[in-house]
Amino acid sequence: MDTLRRRHFLIQAGALPAALSLAAAGPAWAQATASRVIVPYAPGAATDALARLMAQALEGALGGTFIVENKAGGGTQIGTKAIATAPPDGHTLGFVDTAFVINPGLFGKSLPYDTRQDFVPLSLMATAPFVLLVHHSVRAASVQELVALAKSKPDGLNYGSAGIGSAPHLAGEQLRVAAGIPATHVPYRGGSTVLNDMIAGHIDFGFTTVPTMIEHIRAGTLRALAVTGPVRAAQLPQVPTMAEAGLSSVDASPLFGLVAPAGMPAERLQQIGQAASSAVKAGPLNSKLTGMGFIPVGSTPAEFKARIEAEIDKWSRVIAEGRIKPNT
Repeated sequence: MDTLRRRHFLIQAGALPAALSLAAAGPAWAQATASRVIVPYAPGAATDALARLMAQALEGALGGTFIVENKAGGGTQIGTKAIATAPPDGHTLGFVDTAFVINPGLFGKSLPYDTRQDFVPLSLMATAPFVLLVHHSVRAASVQELVALAKSKPDGLNYGSAGIGSAPHLAGEQLRVAAGIPATHVPYRGGSTVLNDMIAGHIDFGFTTVPTMIEHIRAGTLRALAVTGPVRAAQLPQVPTMAEAGLSSVDASPLFGLVAPAGMPAERLQQIGQAASSAVKAGPLNSKLTGMGFIPVGSTPAEFKARIEAEIDKWSRVIAEGRIKPNT
């Protein structure tokens, strides 16, 4: 075989495994264009941090580039609308949290998108238990003692949250109704302000995610009375669940997941959904989420869709029964 023919044969032989590998990885269009992951929050928020972990995991599993794009404002409506109206070509994804399932009940038809129809769920990445906290000066070492204390005061107790309709607000509303206690909601502009006032003892109780306040709990500044969710938090094994405290209907637990515009090609949906689920269920991402205080899930698209539907129904009932109206 002459030199030229030999080189041609080697090139063809070497190209065959590469071609088979590319075919196995999925259609070429899935790799040809950089993809974006829209986050309806500013950089630095917990949702943004988890979205960046997910983007890295997708790059590792699928190749290509996944760029996080922050679109904050309007109580997450600006970024969420951008997800809904993006071309459903498989190259625009969205990373959402509990506001995604609260807003339909809070804003109704004024939302600039239809949460049930304009999106396709890909995978529920993780949930995070809420912890019910009181300042160390509050004379309550359990949920039962907090309920008794609230009932002993003519005006009850007050609790703070990051704003009307926020997940901590609705968790407090669940507690108020389930325990039958008088309680006044104090809405703040943003999470950092309410947390500072909780640490300072200006509000009686509040809900936050476990990772947010774990150091203050360990230092004794704040006292943890119970956690939401089906099991005790790994970081607070001595703290009972709300169900163990006799209030199983207080079940607010923030969720974080990946969605896309409706109409996304089914093949791409399955490809990304499977990659996201596999990354969360095992390996470094699973360990990282657990270490941060989150509960890894890694659901299928169908499982995430069912969870979204159930959460929308639940929070719509809480909002309607509490006659909660958004800030206008």
